Order: sequence, then structure tokens, then C-alpha cells
Amino acid sequence: MASRAVSVYLLCAVALVFLMLLQGTQSVYIQYQGFQVQLRSVKQLNDLVSQWVPSPGLQDQSPQPSVCRHPALPLDLRPICTSEDAASIFQALRTIANDDCELCVNVACTGCS
Repeated sequence: MASRAVSVYLLCAVALVFLMLLQGTQSVYIQYQGFQVQLRSVKQLNDLVSQWVPSPGLQDQSPQPSVCRHPALPLDLRPICTSEDAASIFQALRTIANDDCELCVNVACTGCS
């Protein structure tokens, strides 16, 4: 009886891992100016931009958008901060994500169903 319980437990664990992997492969991505980021990350960017106000002294010291200094910026968005066009790229990604990426209308979006 104990071996059957262990078998059921292992089967459930394998199923859970499989579902987690499957979920990760079905992410929607946005490709723009050589960068590929997850739609989920751009939505997090929208939240960060709307709620975070950096200190005024930091704004003048760096040519990077202030969100680049936010500790919660998603990892796949960080490489954009090294671009000279970071501010315009972030704005374009936010526009694409808000307009029509979930509907898969925009050609910049991949992985949609």
C-alpha cells in the first residue's frame, strides 16, 4: 500500500513539473529593435513606471530611463537599458503590449495562440 502511495505521489509530481514547463513555453514574446522580451515583463514595466518615482538627483545623473535603476525591473528588460534608444524602446514596447499583443494582431508578438 505504501508503494502505491509513493507511485501516486511521484506521478503527481511529474505532472506538476510538466505543467510548469508547458506554461513557460507558451509565453507571448515581443520582438522589437533586436530585443525579445516577454509580454508579462512589459506589463510589469507598465506597473513599475506608473508607481515608481525616482529621486530627482538620480534623474539628472544618468542618460538611462529611470526605470533602469529600479531593482524590480524584469531580467529580460535589463539589456534594453544599455541601448542609446532605451527610452523610446520601452515606450514602443509598452504601446505594443497595450494595443494588440494579447490579440496577436501585431507582428512583433510571437507565441500567441
